[in-house]
Amino acid sequence: MTRLQSAVRRRRAVAAAGAVSAGLLVLSACDKPTPMSTITVGDSSVSAEATCGGEDKVLATKDLTNCLKDTGIESISVDPDKSVGFGVDPEVADKRWTILLNGRPLVEDTKKTYQAIPGSVFFNTQYGAQGDSTLVSVKAGDGKEDSDAATGLWNFRLKKDD
Repeated sequence: MTRLQSAVRRRRAVAAAGAVSAGLLVLSACDKPTPMSTITVGDSSVSAEATCGGEDKVLATKDLTNCLKDTGIESISVDPDKSVGFGVDPEVADKRWTILLNGRPLVEDTKKTYQAIPGSVFFNTQYGAQGDSTLVSVKAGDGKEDSDAATGLWNFRLKKDD
């Protein structure tokens, strides 16, 4: 092997190692996506990453209040005669979660990954609903039963389908 061939091979090896290192550096700078929450009505469903939080850090009350005002959220039409299914990733379920209707707890917190609620509940004034559109949130807890702490919030808009 000549000296020139040896130098070329070394340069290629160094270039390849540099490319691999740069790729790893770029990947390590990426944020890990937050867990998903999904709402299903009949054959339709919408999924979203956390609107706020989702990284196991307890959110301040002020942050939660602002998060509930977010307008860029997923929506789905709901026939009041059908069930609305709520699903969360297992890592959310492990820390306990609940469903909020217009910012207020609708059900007790749970460690299950899925819950179904009758669609009529989301448009019933008895439960705090107003009109033909309702803000529904999935609130991730801190792992303690009946805790008010929230580590993430996934917001969805339910629209009444007549």
